Amino acid sequence: MIQQLIINSFIIGCTYALIALGFVIIYRTIKFFHFAHGVVYAAGAYLAYTFFILLNINPLISFFLSVVLTSVLGIAVDRFVYLPLRKHKSPSLVFLLASFGVLIFLQNLIQLIFGAQILTLRTGPIKEGYHFLGALITDNQILIIVSSLVLFFLCWLFVQKTKFGKAIRAVSDDPLGARVVGINSERVIMIAFAIGSALAGAAGILISLETNIEPTMGLNAILKGIIASIVGGIGSIPGALFGGLFLGLAENLGIWKIQAGWKDAIAFVILILFLLLRPSGIMGVKTDKEKI
Repeated sequence: MIQQLIINSFIIGCTYALIALGFVIIYRTIKFFHFAHGVVYAAGAYLAYTFFILLNINPLISFFLSVVLTSVLGIAVDRFVYLPLRKHKSPSLVFLLASFGVLIFLQNLIQLIFGAQILTLRTGPIKEGYHFLGALITDNQILIIVSSLVLFFLCWLFVQKTKFGKAIRAVSDDPLGARVVGINSERVIMIAFAIGSALAGAAGILISLETNIEPTMGLNAILKGIIASIVGGIGSIPGALFGGLFLGLAENLGIWKIQAGWKDAIAFVILILFLLLRPSGIMGVKTDKEKI
């Protein structure tokens, strides 16, 4: 029993971590909570459903197209909504309200197009999983774990080793200094939105292999991603991974003894306890000295 809970925790933790990672990359460049990140996550699942189920396109091609389009969606949100606000030097509260507005608008647009019914990417007969350390794990679950870890590693390599990655870190640490040395901050923000949104879309596709798809799935996902990123330390790629895995483990172990309906409540209790124990910085999180 405990082995199965740990395996399940690791699987859901990987998806939380991917959402948190995309959120972290965007947050570090624009310095506000991009709640519309959640609807980009949902869009990834619905795009995969469109390509794979409705259009009957190869699953790998469907995955690739969906991730690319979610990346484009993230860029579009920034260019058409946040960029005009940055040009007018709007306060953070305006950005936050705009982010909520984008989330609600796109969530309702998805519901208008696909309806409110629950959809699924799962096709074909249900296959028995593999026995691993006293637990069962399916092909889809293995795919979720492997894909998440590979994406984490590739993202870490990009941020740490490439020219664009160094530019993202420069803008994150010192936006004014980055502009002084000739770094185009708007281009860096656009790259950050492209990467972060692609990660959110990938997370939405992966989790839809295990759970159903519904228009409101993005709101719960972004809340879990924010909690995971705060617990792991906003600004840290390893922290996003740790936060996601920790949150997944805490939720699944918590519902071992209580009803599953308390799962979301457990996540918020963890957040409150974390903020109480670490009361400095933005929302209780030290961000000034943390690096991507």
